[in-house]
Amino acid sequence: METDCNPMELSSMSGYEEGSELNGFEGTDVKDMRLEAEAVVNDVLFAVNNMFVSKSLRCADDVAYINVETKERNRYCLELTEAGLKVVGYAFDQVDDHLQTPYHETVYSLLDTLSPAYREAFGNALLQRLEALKRDGQS
Repeated sequence: METDCNPMELSSMSGYEEGSELNGFEGTDVKDMRLEAEAVVNDVLFAVNNMFVSKSLRCADDVAYINVETKERNRYCLELTEAGLKVVGYAFDQVDDHLQTPYHETVYSLLDTLSPAYREAFGNALLQRLEALKRDGQS
């Protein structure tokens, strides 16, 4: 597995510094994937019943887990990696290693396949936004 490495970052990480933010993983890729997961949640929270980054499944530098409950009340545990998002369980905080589901490049694509009510909520939100832009353009 390849990882991006900035040579400038290596010099600041070369030694262990007591009290350093790096000792608690602050400023490393672990936080970046968790931030990416939070951004995913914030993007589509309006169109699902519940969605949050898992606090019990451990995030790593290359993976985060998101729990989602659709408007149809179906629960899923999603895995977020650089490859995209995929369903890894059919309950919150559940990872089934034997589950074979495809990756989706975006959360929109994944939810579009899982939830007809998401599709409707997303379409309605888009329509409302377009109508608001039209009203603003006419004033």
